[in-house]
Parts: sequence; structure tokens; C-alpha cells
Amino acid sequence: MQPMLPADLPDANPAPAPAAAPRSLWRSRDFLLLWSGQTVSTFGTSISQLALPLLVLALTHSPAQAGLVTAADLLPYLLLALPAGALVDRWDRKKLMIRSDTVRWLALGSVPLAFALGHLTVAQLYIVALASGTANVFFSLAQISALPQVVAPEQLPRAWALNETSDSAARLFGPGLAGFIIGLARTTAAGAALAYLADSVSYLASVISLRFVRVPFQGRRAQLADGQRRSLWAEMAEGVRFLWRHRRLRLLALLTMVVNFLQAPVTLAVILLAQGALHLDVQVLGLVFGASGAGGLLGALIAPRLSQRLRFGQIAVGSVAVWAAATVLLAVSQSPWPLILGLGLMNIVWPVYAVVVVTYRLSLAPDELQGRINSSFRMLTFGAEPLGVTVGGLLLVPLGPRAVLGLLAAGLALAALAVGASELRKM
Repeated sequence: MQPMLPADLPDANPAPAPAAAPRSLWRSRDFLLLWSGQTVSTFGTSISQLALPLLVLALTHSPAQAGLVTAADLLPYLLLALPAGALVDRWDRKKLMIRSDTVRWLALGSVPLAFALGHLTVAQLYIVALASGTANVFFSLAQISALPQVVAPEQLPRAWALNETSDSAARLFGPGLAGFIIGLARTTAAGAALAYLADSVSYLASVISLRFVRVPFQGRRAQLADGQRRSLWAEMAEGVRFLWRHRRLRLLALLTMVVNFLQAPVTLAVILLAQGALHLDVQVLGLVFGASGAGGLLGALIAPRLSQRLRFGQIAVGSVAVWAAATVLLAVSQSPWPLILGLGLMNIVWPVYAVVVVTYRLSLAPDELQGRINSSFRMLTFGAEPLGVTVGGLLLVPLGPRAVLGLLAAGLALAALAVGASELRKM
């Protein structure tokens, strides 16, 4: 993993190597339980991600509203990431993950119930999005912070690549499954509500799998520090200082923030382009997103090997350049095939980029700071997504999806030039 842990970083503080050779991830009961439960819930999430904008559009016929409700699901990262990270380092991470998925199970399950009773409103969708997004902040920060306790340091790239494989498989099969589920109902709104039910059940499966994990999700040092806690503000500031003090980690956060902001409106723009200019029905649209997910699955499979053979600078510059080219392809699409190719190119690069960034960050941070460092990083990177979706959704009304996709491609091209001229290129 030399490309991700440059020798010229004296402040790197990787976790100590285990005394004995670690067992294979495929023989690690606790990792397999953690990973399998998340795989099921990830598939559920991929179903509701397609259902959400379709449900809002069916209820309101407003792209702006669809963008705002989607942004509400992402907004908690911008508002809560820092305190959530500090609390993840204080609280029992396993119990926090179980409670977070219980909240998501109940929140998402309320949508099909309200629809069946004839009381579903856009206001409820906003509330559900905020509740689900808040639970996701706590769950995802606890999960990524716990991973170094579940697997050995040298297994982190492979473990995170398996997480990316699950995400990519969900992007491959989830939208097609979502289109099938939505198509079972007489109306798009009824089908989308049914898709929410499937997502709700997936979180229940995650809760059950987590209850059987035996390994603790934080080190002994973090558990013994309970009687010596400082104020929450002081602990939050410690994580921010750690991120800001490490120049390359800071640059990675800023780059990922810009990329997330520019890519956040892509899904909504593609949906509008497909249903408008291309006249694709929801089943074909589901197949478009599903087929493009094959790229993500391939990217997850090759990510560990590429991270060993290429320098991070090469991966960073190449990734942003590919994303820019793929967005151009989306903007000029006249049929489903360019949409599949463009989305596929975007998906194939993400796992490669994510594996090197996450592994570098997890290896650099001590266990007692994992939650706060991850939350500081994600406040910037994930917090940019609701802003991007909001701005994109508002621009889609006057400009249309092709023009918005063109602007996003131009922004990504500028980002590729910027990272090529930065210190990241030398990593």
C-alpha cells in the first residue's frame, strides 16, 4: 500500500500490526456478518434512491421539489457530521448502528403505510428524508470508524473494496429491481411506495445481522476515557484540527467535496432527460441505471490491484478527468446506450478512488479519533451533496437537463486541471 501511505508523511500513525497473521476476510465471522447485513441494506437503499425522485415527481410534478427532498436526505451530513463524529467516539458504536438502522426501518416503513391510508404528503417525505439522513450520518460514521477494529490494518483495502463491491452490485441490480417493483403497481406513486417498503425491510435485516457481531467496535482506550471527557465542542475541534493540519488529507477532502457537489445532481438530470427528451419509461430507466452499475462492480474488483500499481496522484487526476468526459457523454445522449456508457464510466472510477482515499484516511487516524476525523472529512465531502442537488434541481427548470449536465462537465474538467497542478499529483 505504498501509494497510499507515502514515506514522506512523518505524521502518519497507522495502527500497529497484529501479532499473528490475520485470517482471511472470508473466514472472519464478524466481518462477514457486518458486510452481509450492509449489503442487504445497500440493495434496499438503491431501490428507494430511484423511487424517491419518481415519487416526488408523481406527487408534485416539480423537479425543484424532487431536488429539495433529495437534498433533505443529504442535509444532515452538512449539519450534524461534526457532533456525530464526536459522539461516535464516545458511544458504543455497535449499539449506535443498531439504533440508527431501527430509525431508518421505521421512517421508511411509514411511507407505504401513509400511502395505503391515503395520507402521504410531500411534507412527510421531507420528514422521512431528514430522519433517514440523520440516522445514516451516525450509522455510516460508526461503521467506517469500527472497520479498523474488525479487520487487520493490511486488510483495510480489501475490506473497503468489498464494501464498494456491494455498493456497485446494488447500483447494478438495484435500479432494475426498483423499476420492476415500481412497475408492479398501477401507478408510479404506488410503485414507489412499494419500493420504500422493500428498503425498510432491508434495514431490519441489517439490525438482525449486527446483533450477532461479537467483536467490539472500538478499542479499549476509547472505552476507558469515559471519565475524562472534555466538552463536545473541544472534541469536535480536535478532529477538525487533525484534518486541517495534514495538508494532503485536507487537499483530498477539498477535491472530494468539489467532485461530490458537481456529481450530486447527475441522477436527477438523467431521470429528467430520460423521461423528457428520450421518452424512456420507468422500467427502461431502471435498466439504464442498473446496467451502468456493472462499471462500479468492475471498478470495485480491480480497485485493490490498481491502488498498489498506481500512485494516488495518477488515480486522482485520471478519475476526475474520466468523470468530466462521462458527464459530457450524458449531456449529448440521444438513446439509452450513451446513458449506460456515461454512467458506467462514472461508476467504474468511484470504487478505485474511494478505496485509496478511505484506506489512507483510516490508516492515518488513531482509533480514539476515527469518528471525529471521518466526520470532519465527510462534513465537507458529503455536506456538499445537498448543496449540489439543490442548485442542480433549481437550474434544471430554466436550463434543462442537457445544459446542466454540460455545466457539471465543465466544472469537473476544471477540477481535473486543478488537481493536476496541485501537490496531490505527486502522491
